[in-house]
Amino acid sequence: MEDELIAKKDLLEMTGISYGQLYRWKRKQLIPEAWFIRKATFTGQETFFPKVKILKRVQSISEMKDTLSLDELAERFSPQSVTKIVLTEAELLDRNIVSNVTLTIFKEFGSVHNRFDFHDLLAMFLLDHMLRAGQMNRAEAKDLLNVLKESSHKIYDKNSCLYFIRKMGVSMVFIAADDVALYFDDGVKVIDKQLISAGVEALKACIEKSSRDEISKEDVQS
Repeated sequence: MEDELIAKKDLLEMTGISYGQLYRWKRKQLIPEAWFIRKATFTGQETFFPKVKILKRVQSISEMKDTLSLDELAERFSPQSVTKIVLTEAELLDRNIVSNVTLTIFKEFGSVHNRFDFHDLLAMFLLDHMLRAGQMNRAEAKDLLNVLKESSHKIYDKNSCLYFIRKMGVSMVFIAADDVALYFDDGVKVIDKQLISAGVEALKACIEKSSRDEISKEDVQS
């Protein structure tokens, strides 16, 4: 199912931002180019946006623009800004970023090291979401990890979407390079669909929150 769209004029009216602000944020890459969707209407060409994503992004920018510069915000929203993050096994569990079950499966997959880069963290984070929802068994989990491992170097700069589908008990995991509409036959059930960029932002927010909580805990103890 395609995302609900909102017209530019409705977005500006609903959020109270100006035309100039919107396109200044676009130039600063606070809003992805892919979100500006040109469509033909009875009045001519108009610009639309994925409604849920753009409203959430505008709200985030509005809340932070008084304390962070536009360049700092651009860095914050850039998927590439998180790729330098590295966490240890103890930090993952202590901060409750993923469950012990997820970490165990990931290590069974062949990751014997104790320090995990952001590609590893994102794979575990997406897997953990599905495991907690009871959507996936251990064999399917390894299929997911394999797909993410093979595609990890391709997914950050695109509006990629992760699909987990099942038909007659047979499951499949794949990544669509862009968040496009896909159509399946009636026997296919879409178990889960996750926008990779949303997963990146959610993981980054989780890590940042856990870091703040850790600092607050240390301040109380001292």
